[in-house]
Amino acid sequence: MTTEGRREPAGMHTVGRWVTDRAALSPHAIAIDDRGVTVDYATLAGRARALAASLSRAGYGPGNRIATVSGNSADHVVAFFGCALAGVAFVPLSWRLTPGEVGDLLHRSDPDLLLVDDEHHVLAGEARRAVPGAPAMVLLGAAGVEAHVPDPVRAGAPREVQDDDPLLIIFTSGSEAAPKGVVLTHANCFWNNMALAGALPLTGADVVLAMLPQFHVAAWNCQPLLAWWVGATVVLERAFQPARALQLLSQRKVTAMMGVPTQYGMLAADPGWADADLGTLSQALVGGATVPREVRERWSARGIPLTQGYGLTEAGPNVLHLSDSDAQAHPDAVGRPYPHVDVRVVDPETGLEPSGAGTGELWVRGPSVFAGYLFDEDATTRAHAGEWLRTGDLVRRDEDGVHTIVDRLKDIFISGGENVAPAEVERALVRHPLIAAAAVVGVPDPVWGERGVAFCVAERGATLSSDEVIAHARAHLAAFKVPVAVSFVDALPTSAIDKVARARLRERATRLVEGVRHDHAR
Repeated sequence: MTTEGRREPAGMHTVGRWVTDRAALSPHAIAIDDRGVTVDYATLAGRARALAASLSRAGYGPGNRIATVSGNSADHVVAFFGCALAGVAFVPLSWRLTPGEVGDLLHRSDPDLLLVDDEHHVLAGEARRAVPGAPAMVLLGAAGVEAHVPDPVRAGAPREVQDDDPLLIIFTSGSEAAPKGVVLTHANCFWNNMALAGALPLTGADVVLAMLPQFHVAAWNCQPLLAWWVGATVVLERAFQPARALQLLSQRKVTAMMGVPTQYGMLAADPGWADADLGTLSQALVGGATVPREVRERWSARGIPLTQGYGLTEAGPNVLHLSDSDAQAHPDAVGRPYPHVDVRVVDPETGLEPSGAGTGELWVRGPSVFAGYLFDEDATTRAHAGEWLRTGDLVRRDEDGVHTIVDRLKDIFISGGENVAPAEVERALVRHPLIAAAAVVGVPDPVWGERGVAFCVAERGATLSSDEVIAHARAHLAAFKVPVAVSFVDALPTSAIDKVARARLRERATRLVEGVRHDHAR
């Protein structure tokens, strides 16, 4: 509502207009630096408008979905804004997955068109062949979809885009075996970026290094979209290489960046770290997991505090952040809520909320919380408690109102910033004809944050090696999901209610991995 009480027109918070509005104000400012090739705002907006018009003429509109398999590129950004202007949901799929896994996501998302880049054309083609009734596949860019748009599988709604239309659908691995498509509307992303602007603002003078892959929500809603709203420059990097990233930080005079703890650790460990010119960098945001203290101290020694954050895809993702002042007194915390975000700490046993300090499950509420899981009303209902989103993460809130992550109530673990659902890995392992049962748990890893360890029960009388299990996993799973170690057991330990006792397995897994590291160190 406006201050006079009148309802705002539908479409006031649509994200496609960000790039066209900015082009009218700063047409010659550089929007994208894609491996040295720059695109100004007028060009970006012009290409996005033209693509949106072509999509609309072909029959695409609200209700349609376009999936992509692409690295970070200007062409991919044009496709995003073209879809946003046309009211089409943008579904970026992970190129880190196997063809079978990508095919599964295509089946789950049921898109009307698949856009790919040259690098991932083969992967996408193999995935598409495994999906009955798969959509047409077209290359991104001026010579591809921007030149010709195939007819959609089904026609979209012939109307203007509205605030509550889906903008982004991001697949995430929660605690369940199957990945779920998180639907984020234009309004969700609008308010998520307003929250970020209120806490960690950017200006048109900023240069943002975007090195997270664009199938992650953070690759859009943690700096890049905000940068394009205010007229800043986004330096796109397709793959993370520490030496290359340090070079870009220096050469492009980067002022802001976002990364996961593994990336910040690898940058600080690179031989070029000491000589890298980081003088312009003032905002370094961390997400995906809590940054180790030694990594934080190495960056602090260079005069660059790492701003710890906490979020989840279903929340857009920004929920908590740790200010510089709070970081001094609470170095291991993840902070306080962003503007426009409400949180509660709820005892998982009693459902009660402590009035002050206390420990419990973190619940989130606000306009950036997702619209639901694609085609999965039951999972959407399970994720909510009334108007609150249940995160599944156990936090401690201290007397100052600062939150610290204690543990996960869910079973997922995070490896190199990627969520890994044990149930998904277990499902792949038991496809092996000689594995009767399997359980996977995450254990601490000095480089990746966490890695998976598998406990397998072999079929009666079967002989199986760890190498065979890992080779089988590599054939069915993305590399970051493959267990780092395998242990064979006669039976999986269970709790009193016959659930796998993962806490006991974690203790054994930690000892197993530590023993392997000790052997390698000798």
